[in-house]
Amino acid sequence: MRTDSSPGIGPTAAHLGALPAREHLPVGSGLGDVPVLDVVIPVYNEETDLGECVRRLHAHLVRTFPYRFRVTIADNASTDSTPQVARRLTAELPGVGYSRLEQKGRGRALATVWSASDAPVLAYMDVDLSTDLNALLPLVAPLISGHSDLAIGSRLSRSSRVVRGPKREFVSRAYNLILRGSLQARFSDAQCGFKAIRRDVAQVLLPLVEDTGWFFDTEMLVLAERAGLRIHEVPVDWVDDPDSTVHIVRPATDDLKGVWRIGKALTSGSLPLDRLARPFGDDPRDRRLPGVPKGLARQLVGFCVVGALSTLFYLLLYSGFRTFSGSQVANALALLVSAFANTAANRRLTFGVRGRDKAVRHQAQGLVVFGIGLALTSGSLAALNAASVDPAHATELAVLIAANLAATVLRFLLFRAWVFPAETPRP
Repeated sequence: MRTDSSPGIGPTAAHLGALPAREHLPVGSGLGDVPVLDVVIPVYNEETDLGECVRRLHAHLVRTFPYRFRVTIADNASTDSTPQVARRLTAELPGVGYSRLEQKGRGRALATVWSASDAPVLAYMDVDLSTDLNALLPLVAPLISGHSDLAIGSRLSRSSRVVRGPKREFVSRAYNLILRGSLQARFSDAQCGFKAIRRDVAQVLLPLVEDTGWFFDTEMLVLAERAGLRIHEVPVDWVDDPDSTVHIVRPATDDLKGVWRIGKALTSGSLPLDRLARPFGDDPRDRRLPGVPKGLARQLVGFCVVGALSTLFYLLLYSGFRTFSGSQVANALALLVSAFANTAANRRLTFGVRGRDKAVRHQAQGLVVFGIGLALTSGSLAALNAASVDPAHATELAVLIAANLAATVLRFLLFRAWVFPAETPRP
């Protein structure tokens, strides 16, 4: 057990390609003295509550947890008698460890202990044990089985039972609304002090997390979600600690600064999430089913499906725009909107390009292809209007369908040979 404050750094993002697929953890007797679960309790000046809470947690794990475990007290530079209490607990209770950090910061404590731990599943909970401990096994079970990469307790689930004051309730819900609106987060409760992560996931994810304080949880979850990792949520019963020493204003301010920083990084593309995306495999979308065509045949099937949907989308847009504009303007607007959707869909579904790498370039090239399609369809409309002064709407649609079919063939050839040549598997 490491007791120094220097974090053990796992593989960098450049090594992600060598990671194994997610699998059920080996939890049998072959692990020897290595615990399956390491529960970290970050503390700062908790001399009063530490002993009772650790004994309660230890007793619960002995009674209910079916595998070997460890409880690690992560001391964030406490200035009271917390270190003495922690050392007495390590001598009294088997499987309890102690790690001392000379700098404050909950995120720093978690990153340090998690990076140094040898347990395949890492968890943490607040020292006040506000969360009902009966949720601990449901929290870590999906990580042990290989079903999920991270797990969080949620106080905002419909089936959760929560007792806390209106001020904290409002702040929690407002913060999660901010995350959903600004970072498109889909997890429901970023701040609940009850989370777990697989060690192999932590080794590649933690080096990307910059925050060392209260925003650590949110940043880790946002990066994990954007990278395509699976986050399991567990409804929890939670009772607010009226004697909590955590203040609201300072953490809330730091959280908003963190949201701004992560939002800028995601917008600029400076985070290497494309290297982290689905590094643990075991995704059914990566498996090729028997009978699925390969190479050119597979691309033609995908392109036709995307093309049919795009044509329908285009026609709906054209009919809508035609109600308040001329045929040329309606055609141009409908083509422009559908072109972005078509390029994005073909990029992902037809040519199998994942991540954000070259996404802007591909859309720009797609606009060139759009320009060619616009010339074909606009030329067809011009020829129709020259032949008939007031053509029927049904005639316009028929001409546009024929022109779009010709443009579709050309679009596929350009996509395959010019827009996505490097990503195109040859038959």
